[in-house]
Amino acid sequence: MNAYIEQNKDRFLSELFDILKIPSVSTDASFSDDVKKAAEFIKIKLEEAGADKVEVVETPGNPIVYGEKNVGDDKPTVLVYGHYDVQPADPIELWDSPPFEPVVKDGRIYARGACDDKGQMYMHVKALEVMNQDGGVPCNIKFMIEGEEEIGSNNLGWFVDNFRDRLDADVILISDTDMLGLDTPSICTGLRGLSYVEVELTGPSRDLHSGLYGGSVTNPINALCKMVDSLTDENNSITIPGFYDNVEVVSDEERAKMAKAPSKDEATKKELDIDELDGEHGYSSLERTSIRPTMDVNGIWGGYMQEGAKTVIASKAYAKISMRLVPNQSSDEITELFSNHFKSIAPKGIKVKVTPHHGGEPAVTPIDSKGYKAAELAMKNTLGKDPIPVRSGGSIPIVAMFKEKLGLDSVLFGFGLSIDAIHSPNESYGIENFLKGTEAITRFHHHFSKL
Repeated sequence: MNAYIEQNKDRFLSELFDILKIPSVSTDASFSDDVKKAAEFIKIKLEEAGADKVEVVETPGNPIVYGEKNVGDDKPTVLVYGHYDVQPADPIELWDSPPFEPVVKDGRIYARGACDDKGQMYMHVKALEVMNQDGGVPCNIKFMIEGEEEIGSNNLGWFVDNFRDRLDADVILISDTDMLGLDTPSICTGLRGLSYVEVELTGPSRDLHSGLYGGSVTNPINALCKMVDSLTDENNSITIPGFYDNVEVVSDEERAKMAKAPSKDEATKKELDIDELDGEHGYSSLERTSIRPTMDVNGIWGGYMQEGAKTVIASKAYAKISMRLVPNQSSDEITELFSNHFKSIAPKGIKVKVTPHHGGEPAVTPIDSKGYKAAELAMKNTLGKDPIPVRSGGSIPIVAMFKEKLGLDSVLFGFGLSIDAIHSPNESYGIENFLKGTEAITRFHHHFSKL
């Protein structure tokens, strides 16, 4: 490990714990002061790390921290993106320790945001300090750290449009993805897109006594369950007409390369305490979670949900549904296809409302670019093995937006692991991942400056 990182790792971790203590939940307005506090924390730490210019830029929503380290007009420029907002910690009762009081167990940091994305974002802040203190920064670096990623990056496009003159760069570097493992390094080369909707079913104008009306009035909850169930068939394929029309057909050659990654099926079953994995027939688990589109119900509710019994036919039923998309699928088109189909399958006596939430487009990173090659070399130098190129099942909608608005490819240089439980109770991040990731980022800048 880099000597400076080794000498200062306790301080690095202490600083990370400090930002993890800030509950910067972007989905809940009651945490708005904490969101601003997190932005100010990052500003201070970027300044301490050696950035020449840092400011907290107000947007119509949550602030964006922008910083620069300039070493010369003749040097290439890397634009670093990350986010400081986090998912809600609910359900709190399922955490083994308070979500905003970080603890270390078995070499892992447990806290909301430990991996997604405070731990990974903070690696870049510390990498800047390491380079400043250990031989100098080899290229220009710009930082763009936002506070709305978990709610769709609603104002990041606004920032890019209004501050376009600041964002000239040669590549974008992002650490907000995972890898196969420190012993099996990998680099994410693609992301799925996202269409997220909420559905509302309305039956009778009021809640009804299930004895007096049951059997004669369509129950919205019953109808919702049947409608949701019909969205996939016996092969776990999605039944919405036109859903697969534009899905990218991945070549046999690329699928063969993906197959070289060691299977984690048995480990996943053990970790999740389940007997079997399942999904679209004809594809491996890795393919199902990366190169194939999916549909999942993220929440479903209606009627009486308190303790005890209440014999009622609810007037309304609700569900939140997300669809992960692959290259050539458009989030707007898929949202429209879903909306039209879901309304068409409603039984008589039921009115359907579909409300789109946030969405995003899929993206693929070319593996022959200078940015990818620099990441490949940096990871090999740090972990001792050539990384495997893999696609991620997750979505970072801004990657496609950066390509469209800035004309730049993004290098997805993530050091998370599948066991990190992001978005779930007991989220964690390995200390070694944090420290090795910081070291690899410094190596990336050195390699990129030469390429």
